[in-house]
Amino acid sequence: MNRYVLDTDILTLFQEGHPAVLQHLQKHSPDQRAISIITVEEELRGWYTKLRRANKPRLLASAYQRLADAVGFFSKLAILSFTESAIARYEQLRIAHKHVGKNDLRIAAIVLEHGDILVTRNVKDFQGISSLKIEDWSK
Repeated sequence: MNRYVLDTDILTLFQEGHPAVLQHLQKHSPDQRAISIITVEEELRGWYTKLRRANKPRLLASAYQRLADAVGFFSKLAILSFTESAIARYEQLRIAHKHVGKNDLRIAAIVLEHGDILVTRNVKDFQGISSLKIEDWSK
């Protein structure tokens, strides 16, 4: 059974309650959904930046609450790691796809290693990666 691995953009839409994304998610059981550790890193980095920039107690408290909410949200999803075999695949992808961002290639490598399906709005950058199955749930 293939899982649907949500990239960072789709995960954000999921967290915000985007109707099309939620509709697609309802078609698949929770055990068919996953995210990569790269997505976790990207989202946490964003919250850490907001924490460092918070200059008022209200903003700081809000940023910490949103960080806590994100961690709780992550705990309900399978998180796929960036294993040594995924790193090796990433190195191959990096040579072949110089125009694609580093983290996008890392996510692609993880998805390919697991034989899963990447869910992204960024179809343009990923479509040239052979064997990578892609779906856009934002429409």
